[in-house]
Formats: sequence, C-alpha cells, structure tokens
Amino acid sequence: MRRRDFIAFVGAASMLPAVAHGQSSKVHRVAILHPSHPVTELNELSRFRYYREFFRELRRLGYVEGNNLTIERFSGEGRVDGYPKLASDAAARNPDVVFAISVSLVLAMKQATLIVPIVAMTSDPVGHGIAASIARPGGNITGVTVDPGLELWAKRIELLREIAPKISKLGILATRANPEAAAMRDAADKAGITVVGPSYVDNGSEEEYRKVIATMSLTGTDALFVDGSPEHITKRQLIVELAAKSRLPTIYPFRSFVEAGGLVAYGIDLVEIFRRAAGVIDQVLKGSKPADIPFYQPTKFELVINRAAGREIGVVFSEQLVARADEVIE
Repeated sequence: MRRRDFIAFVGAASMLPAVAHGQSSKVHRVAILHPSHPVTELNELSRFRYYREFFRELRRLGYVEGNNLTIERFSGEGRVDGYPKLASDAAARNPDVVFAISVSLVLAMKQATLIVPIVAMTSDPVGHGIAASIARPGGNITGVTVDPGLELWAKRIELLREIAPKISKLGILATRANPEAAAMRDAADKAGITVVGPSYVDNGSEEEYRKVIATMSLTGTDALFVDGSPEHITKRQLIVELAAKSRLPTIYPFRSFVEAGGLVAYGIDLVEIFRRAAGVIDQVLKGSKPADIPFYQPTKFELVINRAAGREIGVVFSEQLVARADEVIE
C-alpha cells in the first residue's frame, strides 16, 4: 500500500448525517499523519475504537467527510527514516490543519512548516521542544498530550514492583526516535533497578522485534517496559506474544496491549485523548491560532490487569492491586 492516500473515505461519509445546522459550507481540508497504522484504518469504520470515536466527535462538531470535510491520510508504515519526507509531503498539500500523531512525526512536521497549523498528539511537548509552554504553545503547534509528564514512568515502576517484587534487571523496549527511553531509564535508576538496554527498534519489522526481545532474554532481563510509541501499538499482538514466550512481566502504556493479551497497562484512555484532539482541530478550523490554544493534558489514568496472562507466566496479582484496577480481564 502507498504511504499516502488522498482518496476520501466516501463509504463512511455516505452513512453520516447532514452537516450540523449553522456549520459553514466551506470544505475544510485536514491531513492525518500516523507513523505506522495503514491509511485504511484512519477512518470511522476502523477496528481501532479511538479512530472511530475521533471521527464521530468530528461529526458531532459538524464536520462530515465527503460534505464539508476532506481528509488526506498519510502513513509512515513504521519506517522511521521516512518521516521527514512524509511530513514534507503533507505540508506541501497546504491543508487547513495537520493532525500529527507521535512525537517523531510532530517534530518532523515542525521542521517541514512554520505556517500550516499542526494539532499534535505527543508526550511532553515542552520537554521535546515542540511548544514554549503548555498554556501558550506559541508557533503553529498545539494539541493533546498522552501523559502528564514523563514522571509517569516512576508510577509504572511502582506497579511493576508490586507485580514482580524481585525485579533486578529491567528491559526497555523503545523506538529510537522516541525520547521516552531516557525517562524510562531515569525512573529505573532512581528505583535502584539495573537497566538492560534500552533495546531500540529502528525499522519496526517483525524480525527486528523478535531479535530485540530474544536478546533481552539472553541478557537476563526479568521484567520489561514498553514505551508509548505508536509503532508498538501497531505491533502490539506480536510484542505481547514475545513477552509471554520469554515469561517477562511487562507493563504497557495503553489498555490495547492488555486487550491483546498483555499483562498490565497503566496510562491514559486513548479514546478520550482522540476526542479531545478532534475538539482542538475544531478550534483551529474555526479560526483560533495554535499559539493561543493550550495543550490538553489528561488527568484520568486507568489500570488494566490481565489475570489470565499472569497465570501463563506465573504472576499472581495481589488482591489489593486487583481491587485498585479499573478493569480486570480474567
């Protein structure tokens, strides 16, 4: 499949209601950039609930694809070295707003244009040099964050220690382009846990994931952190299976990993964040400047536990931890 797809998803649009009363008849142009999900998933009929809710929220706000909204979809297909070209292609189309997902693509878009408004979905926009501040981003970028700050990894360390108290060597699965690895290592160092790695994923191929996790097992890794890179979400089934095969207690950043059979996740609700992103896009399309729109930061976090996955690798969750969970998969 090509890296980009400029064909509007007419099938989905045909089932949508008419434009909301009072909505401008102008046809708005939005570009969506994802680092790895295929363009066929970036629509209201996606198998991923957060995309379905994102498009439903746009519809609720009065934007109907095929009517007053045109969407151009771009996918990096997991090839990190291709992100600058992808961003350049999107900027050249001069859309009304770009929705860029992941810190890597947001930084690539920042390099590609200082003019086209960008709604970012990223971690730590200030720390990564994307925004001047959360309240007043400045420039042409605003958006939503996927955590309240990289200190969230310290909380995940606490949870991992509850699950595997004897942890001594922690593996870190990260994409090289994602700066989260440094925060993950820092959290482990402060907790007195030795880090084996981090083990970086570059091209995102199945072979690379298999090699990385196999190497962790050989070096004595006894637990695993997985960073929040969207590339990992795309490969979540494979990661979960490899972690289970290596009998590695693993904590993930999003519930979708646990739904795929992973052990435990602690993080934000991606559905809420995608809905919020749609709201920010609405503000930009109505004329607000990204420089003046505060980044949205999540305040709600969910703990999801998979007891069945625990039984497979010999992990027994305490009743206290189970009682604190927002959802338990038996």
